[in-house]
Amino acid sequence: MSEQILNINGIEICAESFGKANDPTILLIMGAMCSMVYWDEEFCQRLADTGRYVIRFDNRDVGRSTTYESGTSHYSVADMADDAVGVLDAYHIERAHIVGMSLGGMIAQVIASRNPHRVLTLTLQASSIFGDDDIDRGLPPMDERILAYHATGATLNWKDEEAVARYLVAGSALLCGSKHTFDEKRAYKQVRQEIKRANNLLSMFNHAQLKGDANYEGKLPGISIPTLVIHGTEDTILPYEHGLALAAEIPNAALLTLEGTGHENHSDDWDQIIEAITKHTV
Repeated sequence: MSEQILNINGIEICAESFGKANDPTILLIMGAMCSMVYWDEEFCQRLADTGRYVIRFDNRDVGRSTTYESGTSHYSVADMADDAVGVLDAYHIERAHIVGMSLGGMIAQVIASRNPHRVLTLTLQASSIFGDDDIDRGLPPMDERILAYHATGATLNWKDEEAVARYLVAGSALLCGSKHTFDEKRAYKQVRQEIKRANNLLSMFNHAQLKGDANYEGKLPGISIPTLVIHGTEDTILPYEHGLALAAEIPNAALLTLEGTGHENHSDDWDQIIEAITKHTV
């Protein structure tokens, strides 16, 4: 387990691996505004212990990867998909199992569409259909409480690390489903890592500038890669209906429903999630 800075597509991407390089590779892609630390180290190691070579990395604008001035837009979801493929290239990996969380699942869909020969399987966790933003799919929106809470970030003193940590942890708590007890200790550990590692913490908000892409509209029915959709019934960011829509669009997709789980990769669910991914990536 060691971080390294990779030169990919003219930028720097920070990545880290777990396990043995000769085992089948699982590439973990995290969601918007979150660095790779939200793929918990223990989760990554447990996944590696099943006989998988696990790679996690910081997307652009988070963690130790290249960041841009906050409030700017320099790239697309498709560019982020190319970054992920570039990580595989840097590790000399021809094909991998791709696991994407939230936005990471949308990035994974683009990889499957553009580079299907690089993908062994797809796992889309707490994600939704990536396509044309102008199309109304009739899917429920993000919970208004999330939007209202994050609007308060405009008045936060972002130089006060403890205040920022409290803000980020409280935001994470809003994503926790009723089945689970929010693990505040683990959340503070991740958030403090996030703050210390970030080249520019505020640049994470540039992910809010990302938009859909009409070029990928209607592509999911053409995906023949074995796909597993994992979704919680109490997801407040992308409600459960988004997972159902994904599973319906992709031919022969399997669906793992996490009852009472929110928009999270909660440790209470790890046994179930790791078992499902292990079986899916045989």
